[in-house]
Amino acid sequence: MLIDIGANLTHDSFDDDRDDVLNRAVDAGVSRLIVTGATLEGSAQAADLASRHPHLFATAGIHPHHAEETTPEALAQITEFAGHPDVKAIGETGLDFFRNFSEKDDQVTSFEAHIEIAIATGLPMFLHERDAHPTFAEVLQPYRDQISNVVVHCFTGEREALHAYLDLDCHIGITGWICDERRGTHLIPLVKDIPLSRLMIETDAPYLLPRNIKPKPKSRRNEPHYLTVVCQAVADAAGLDFETLAEQTTRNAEVFFGLPTPP
Repeated sequence: MLIDIGANLTHDSFDDDRDDVLNRAVDAGVSRLIVTGATLEGSAQAADLASRHPHLFATAGIHPHHAEETTPEALAQITEFAGHPDVKAIGETGLDFFRNFSEKDDQVTSFEAHIEIAIATGLPMFLHERDAHPTFAEVLQPYRDQISNVVVHCFTGEREALHAYLDLDCHIGITGWICDERRGTHLIPLVKDIPLSRLMIETDAPYLLPRNIKPKPKSRRNEPHYLTVVCQAVADAAGLDFETLAEQTTRNAEVFFGLPTPP
């Protein structure tokens, strides 16, 4: 059974068939999912969705794209969300210098504010980093010993960045980016650099539909049931069979997020 550690299930592309999407995931062996909170509204929706489905859990945070929304009032709400029994991590937060939808200084300020919440609550962190190394590591490093656990989700960087995050005792989340022959092949040899105890997998649905699915689906929307494709790609890169990789990443996610044992 697999755990998708990052699925944007509150996205409006799922509004008409969310239950069907969840059923397809379970049928494919994706037993539990972490629903990503990336805005205040999205975090509230993620927690509500998790409260209505026993195999769903949530994160709470403000994505760096929306860093300017990180006001004292917003941070107070995130702290409140952190007390929800199904909220298992602070985030999605971090740095994105690829698109720079928010000013870099605002992103750093927001990132640091989320770190303070994670320290205060004891929750792990679900982090976003794109084209922001080494600043990302420089922001995280002074706080790292005070944070319970950290995952750099949807890792797409190069070897230098990967090893900087591993040196900071971060977990690494791999998505269908590894299945993209245009921009993700550099990840294939890097997978073996990640200790199996710190490796997790995710879809980041509805984004990053694996490009190696055959036949290609009619819809470009990614779904959690395609986590099986990601698992196989990561297993191949690690030189492992599907079952071994699935078992290890599931165990890692259970421990990282403090998930209850399924019935």
